[in-house]
Amino acid sequence: MRVVRIALAVALLAVSGASLATDWTYRVRPGDNLWDLAARYLRSDIDWRRLQSHNNVADPYALPPGTRIRMPVAWLRTQPEHARLVFVRGTVRMSEADGGAGRTAAEGARIGMGGWVETAADASATVEFADGSRVMLSPGSRIRFDRLTRYGNTGMVDTRMRLQQGRATHRVQPQQGPASHYDVGTPSATSSVRGTRFRVAMLDGRETTEVLEGRVGVDGAQGDADLKAGFGSRNDGRVRSRALLPAPELSADVSKLDALPLPLAWAPVDGAAGYQVDVVDADAPEVQRAEARFDAPRGQIDSLPPGRYLLRVRAVDADGVAGRDAVRGIEVPAGPAPPLTLRPVDGEVLFQPRPQFEWSRSEGAVRTHLQIARDPEMQDRVADLRTDELRTRARDALPPGQYYWRVAAEDSTGNVGLFGEALPFEVAEPPADPGLSPPATDSGQLVIRWRAFRDAPRYRVELSRRADFADIRLNEVVTAPELRTERPGGGRWYVRVHASDQAGNEVQIGGVQEIRLPCRACYIGGAAGAALLLLAL
Repeated sequence: MRVVRIALAVALLAVSGASLATDWTYRVRPGDNLWDLAARYLRSDIDWRRLQSHNNVADPYALPPGTRIRMPVAWLRTQPEHARLVFVRGTVRMSEADGGAGRTAAEGARIGMGGWVETAADASATVEFADGSRVMLSPGSRIRFDRLTRYGNTGMVDTRMRLQQGRATHRVQPQQGPASHYDVGTPSATSSVRGTRFRVAMLDGRETTEVLEGRVGVDGAQGDADLKAGFGSRNDGRVRSRALLPAPELSADVSKLDALPLPLAWAPVDGAAGYQVDVVDADAPEVQRAEARFDAPRGQIDSLPPGRYLLRVRAVDADGVAGRDAVRGIEVPAGPAPPLTLRPVDGEVLFQPRPQFEWSRSEGAVRTHLQIARDPEMQDRVADLRTDELRTRARDALPPGQYYWRVAAEDSTGNVGLFGEALPFEVAEPPADPGLSPPATDSGQLVIRWRAFRDAPRYRVELSRRADFADIRLNEVVTAPELRTERPGGGRWYVRVHASDQAGNEVQIGGVQEIRLPCRACYIGGAAGAALLLLAL
């Protein structure tokens, strides 16, 4: 396969004369002279007299302020520079120099020529260069630094690197002269810029460039293109340029973040084959805190530390060219971690309309915020409670139905942290009829059965001689919807059944039931002779 090199460069103002391409120009200040300028900027083997001849200076002792002194780039003093890791998230490895052993990267580490940085699938890193330019490496990326050079005190730096895999986003400072370079190479392309913001990717064998700010000229073996901001290209020997896909329209305001995961949704973009989402620091957009890819126009961000961020969502076309960013500011509040929820457990069915909620205490927390809602997004809230205790009940009875609850912790300074996951629970509606079967006998015992209620773990059955249960003769707890008891006396009895949930809350299922039993002697003969009717009280 033929490898084609494509040169990309930011378009500059048109200038004439070859000297501007090879000379760096200095503007004379009061007190300057040629030998001091030579000592300050030129290599030690370049005599000041050569500078005098190059600029046709008649009197080296009298340099009028404002005069422009041209210095050939080849004469300028150079020195090796180092890049610096300013941010590391997740598993990042690096080598400080060519041939150096790889090691775990740490913020503040310096990288010289030949060094490299590699991010794992759940990691990102940001590298800063001598002139303040930065490159942000997305997860699963590797970059090698081929040249890191400073031209003395001129402000010019020569920075050249190769993206070997993954995706990198660059923010390049305005370059200070003709020797300044910021080149990013891939197997079939080299991007050379002078003050712009752009992305370069090499993913799944596809190389792409996207220009976000500035202007980039792309020259290929089979054509060229002048890319301005908002345009990109697929680079595979041909330069296939196109306008970037428009920024997606986010469908909800996510700036008021109070819980994680952070759900995301946006309107579909015509021509999109997928979407990229990342979160970066609001005051340092080259510091990436999270990144994800989604096939559909929805997704979520699972975790973020406290701070102020920019959420960026972009569409990706079928060639892998990513589009314009939809940007939304978000803030993750500082505060204690969410408490561990204890009860109700996930999906628990409760028989108490004023259920009790329990949780643990987070480190640094002094009180808890409890929310109850009818929807998992916690928008249709029915209760907002605050307590210093580790348990509380809903103030008002909750009608039967499906609900969700979550808790957040507050510290002694009033900072409220993120809410934990919203857990579903149900307040069950007791049936009007317990489904009591006619009493039966079995081996001389009275057997009463009723319809099971919502997987209740326990039932409590009461037998009374009076309808108001002022004369209770039996009060027994069973674990199945059936009571077996020694034969009571004959005549009229009243039955009341209660179901208990996992938390021990009871609810009466149905109304009071009246049964009429035969005499004791009749049990021996196996006669039932019992009547059952519902007593309306």
